[in-house]
Amino acid sequence: MASKALASGALLLSLNLLFFVMVSSTYVPCPPPPKGHKHHHHKPSPAPKPTCPKDTLKLGVCANLLNDLVHLVVGTPPKTPCCSLIEGLVDLEAAVCLCTAIKANILGINLNVPLSLSLLLNYCGKKVPSGFQCA
Repeated sequence: MASKALASGALLLSLNLLFFVMVSSTYVPCPPPPKGHKHHHHKPSPAPKPTCPKDTLKLGVCANLLNDLVHLVVGTPPKTPCCSLIEGLVDLEAAVCLCTAIKANILGINLNVPLSLSLLLNYCGKKVPSGFQCA
């Protein structure tokens, strides 16, 4: 009798193992979304255009500094009042302000815009932000 009980116990254990393996090994991934259905994705709104927080007319004082820098005046041109106007600004804001002033020809000189911008920013301890286009 003991061998019959042992055999049926072994059979029961084998069947349990078999079902456990079958159930736990059936991985069914989720079906892909239907092709015809279009999701409405919201496009991220473009970053707001950087603006100049200063009165660009006041930047006309940078004309003298730019003139001195371009014509390589002997000695060190004074950093004030031009640099002090853009002193508290981040590089991007300073670039936008000077770019606006140069383009509006407030400075009264027609020069190479990217070069003029770079000269003024560098002299005032700022950098032209990477990828910034004064256009």
